[in-house]
Amino acid sequence: MKSHSLIPTLRSKREYVVVSVGGSLIVPNEIDTTFLTNFRELILKKIDQQGLSFFIITGGGKSARRYQDAAHAVRGDLDREDLDWLGIHSTRLNAHLFRALFSEQAQARIVKNPTRKVADGSSIVIGAGWKPGWSTDYCAVLAAKQLGAKKLVNLSNIDYVYDKDPRKFPDAIKIEKSNWADFRKLIPDHWDPGLSSPFDPIAAKEAEKLGLEVAVINGKKLDEFDNYLSGKPFAGTIIS
Repeated sequence: MKSHSLIPTLRSKREYVVVSVGGSLIVPNEIDTTFLTNFRELILKKIDQQGLSFFIITGGGKSARRYQDAAHAVRGDLDREDLDWLGIHSTRLNAHLFRALFSEQAQARIVKNPTRKVADGSSIVIGAGWKPGWSTDYCAVLAAKQLGAKKLVNLSNIDYVYDKDPRKFPDAIKIEKSNWADFRKLIPDHWDPGLSSPFDPIAAKEAEKLGLEVAVINGKKLDEFDNYLSGKPFAGTIIS
């Protein structure tokens, strides 16, 4: 019987990097085809030149908020679970877009449940949101656990993690390197879909348990992502 495991076999010896792509990069207003083109080229280059494999999980972006706002506009307050599902299905739509962009390299099935082991020898696996109450950050961390990945890259729209919100506090200090204990002091203890945080607090707790290295990088600056994957100095924040 075929083994159902995301963990690379001894034969394949794949080194997986988990990449969480923020929805704000995919759908800032309209779908950003320039970002998608550059991201695709970089991932394919890293597979070809460095032999890396990727688990890529997508956020929902403006698509999620538009559906949620439309529901509010029509009937007022919505049940939190229904709001979550609108966001989750938006992540899945973006995931299908990514699977199509990497159709020759990606596993045919999109991973929705990051706790389920799946068998595949693909160099790219695409993931999406799972169920209400679970952020894509948390799903990404659980995918890293299944894959045996040591690195998780959180591509968002910020250059660094700061000690406080730089949009509100001009004296905010950027953080280039942090341990998990110090990082968790900067963020809330709980997560909800509207939370503005560089990383889901629940995901941060799990990442700390796993000894996972998380790099927060501005996805608009893919050269920095390239540098990180190549082991070169880069602009961004490392949490480990």
